[in-house]
Amino acid sequence: RRYGLIPIERSAGASALRALRAAARATTAQGRAICLFPEGTRVPHGERPPLRAGFAGLYVLLGLPVVPIAVDSGRVSPRGKFMKRSGTITYKVGEIVPPGLDRNEAEVRVHAAINALNEPL
Repeated sequence: RRYGLIPIERSAGASALRALRAAARATTAQGRAICLFPEGTRVPHGERPPLRAGFAGLYVLLGLPVVPIAVDSGRVSPRGKFMKRSGTITYKVGEIVPPGLDRNEAEVRVHAAINALNEPL
């Protein structure tokens, strides 16, 4: 919380979702941005797990744009490893997905953008 992170207890089900929504509303009311990872976890370099649709609920609830960003940190910060390697982490920023789309269209656009950004990473 010191860094403004919103903890999510995945095993808590609906109560976790309610807490996430409340925290997201409070965060945006303070004028702060929210950063989500639709994969739900760090991904090993070169892998592409299915993107989860949880972000789309917040997209509809908050009525805010989404900026797709691909982060290539799997080589220097592998999942499950305490030791980090030195190296370069690349961030690629995609086109803004405007607010007001229906949930399915937002999911399609964001997933397509993230996959396109990940291609040459």
